[in-house]
Amino acid sequence: MALFKEIIFQPHHQHNAFIPSVVAREKDTLKQKINAISDDKMRFANMRLIDEMCHDERYQLHVHGYEEDLEAITPENLYTCYQSVLKDDLLDLYVSGDVDSDTIKDKLTSAIQRDAAVRAVNDETSAVKRQDEPNVVIDKQNIQQAKLHFGYRTNITFHDDDYVALHVFNGLFGGFPSSKLFINVREKNSLAYYAASQFESHKGLLFVFSGIAPNDYEQAREIIEQQMEAMKNGDFTEEEMADTKELIVNQLLETMDHPKGLTELLYQQVVADKQRSPQDLIEGVKNVGKEDVIQVANKLNLDTIYLLTSQGDDTNE
Repeated sequence: MALFKEIIFQPHHQHNAFIPSVVAREKDTLKQKINAISDDKMRFANMRLIDEMCHDERYQLHVHGYEEDLEAITPENLYTCYQSVLKDDLLDLYVSGDVDSDTIKDKLTSAIQRDAAVRAVNDETSAVKRQDEPNVVIDKQNIQQAKLHFGYRTNITFHDDDYVALHVFNGLFGGFPSSKLFINVREKNSLAYYAASQFESHKGLLFVFSGIAPNDYEQAREIIEQQMEAMKNGDFTEEEMADTKELIVNQLLETMDHPKGLTELLYQQVVADKQRSPQDLIEGVKNVGKEDVIQVANKLNLDTIYLLTSQGDDTNE
């Protein structure tokens, strides 16, 4: 506990500044992470999709920041920033292990004493669709495999009652190898090297990822959109639902087997200001009905289509 406290609250520094050589090294590491995104075309395409989809929202800020801002970071202003974090930011502690909860809590609270920060209210809600037709963005690079990504507004977050139904919807739509995207886009029509979907729990977004041949854009886009329409029309069986729910439950149980995964599940309640334990989530998934999934599907709105394709492709917006 004492070591943990020292590392957090008394980091190595000199004259109210972090060590210059350490800062320089970490800036270089961060620069490499930022630049590496452009080499991973799937990550790059999703970053560009969010750039376009959320261009006037805080969610569009890149998780690693921006290379042009690195130069302004100094050992002095970084240390000042860290002191502000210690003073003003919320601190949530999670302990996982074979321990006595009350004993650990007493030791932690006595070892780590600080003024209570004010829990700020998240004033950025899930944005609604802003146009009747999706925004189509096409970038061209010297690549062989094109990336076709869709961005939907789910209008559902962790805080909402139909969040558990969104889990089941995503599982049926593109979350597993048995999903509509994988079977119909990749397997039946051989239009994609991969095709999948995932949703963001707190912003209310759902993304579709696919890797396609550049000249298959129109056909791949059409079939992806057909799978969404099928979900909205309830074109899936009770057996498919049961199999999908079992996969989701097993996935959640596996996540709970790992301390980091369990912590992330528990922390979602803090971020969303919503009490929904992992076990409640599992029970909720088991109780989702077909009409619940159809209702969720019809809440989704296609916001942005992003295509990263080859320079020789004649596809236009």
